[in-house]
Amino acid sequence: MNSQIQIMLDRYKCNTTQQYESAIKEIIQEVALSGLSRARFFDKASFCGGTALRIFHGLDRFSEDLDFTLVNSDDYFDIKKYFTGIQNELLAFGFEMTIEKKEKQKESTVQSAFLKGSTQKLLLQIKSIDPPIQGVISTQKTRIKLEVDTNPPEGAVYDEKYSLLPMPYQVKLMDLSTMFSGKIHAILVRKYVKGRDLYDYVWYLQRGVLWNQKFLKNALLQTKSIENAEHFDRVDAKALLMNRFMEIDFDLVKSDVLPFLRNSTAIDVWSADFFKQITVKL
Repeated sequence: MNSQIQIMLDRYKCNTTQQYESAIKEIIQEVALSGLSRARFFDKASFCGGTALRIFHGLDRFSEDLDFTLVNSDDYFDIKKYFTGIQNELLAFGFEMTIEKKEKQKESTVQSAFLKGSTQKLLLQIKSIDPPIQGVISTQKTRIKLEVDTNPPEGAVYDEKYSLLPMPYQVKLMDLSTMFSGKIHAILVRKYVKGRDLYDYVWYLQRGVLWNQKFLKNALLQTKSIENAEHFDRVDAKALLMNRFMEIDFDLVKSDVLPFLRNSTAIDVWSADFFKQITVKL
């Protein structure tokens, strides 16, 4: 195994196959980011979402996807331009995976692609486990989705961040206030709220992160969730959230987030009343 990958794997202290599966997925995410950086993807785009929080801000839950937004809207942007950079980086560290762009079924400004590889082969590449690996069949696939919003709301603020593993690389990252606003927007507009969104919402509040009011206004206008942002303020945002929390099935959102948590007791207190009370701090 590559020495840098060994260092990354050692951070997880894996004991079970499931833990190795989660670890390999997150390691591949970071290798893919390194490849994107070398392909100069971050000249045009920024990193955001739960995986960005995990890698650069210590969010304590597993994450699945790589989420990005362009810095400036671009109708001609094509994510396929960066596939070679991702695959070259993965191969350099011994990972054999394919990447394909997902064709849109309906009109959308979001472009998606999927990294796919044999879970069994990937596990063997990071750990000498004689096959068959318990609980992992030969047809099982590791899938990582990449999404790029090509028409983001205006008002985002960005940071430049660096990572040392698997090799030193640089990314453009939405700042915490902008990502918090994006999370609030997701909670308000998703048809079904994800437990991961609520978990991250609590994480932001625990750290006293302030939300980017301009970005949230523009995002809500873009999705036609509000009609006029002229007088939209903190009180209005709180009111929308309070109403939203009353609509949520908390048993459902808890089951959504459980597979991503290292400590499930963190969500024991979740309820409409809990989220309404902590939102007073927003």
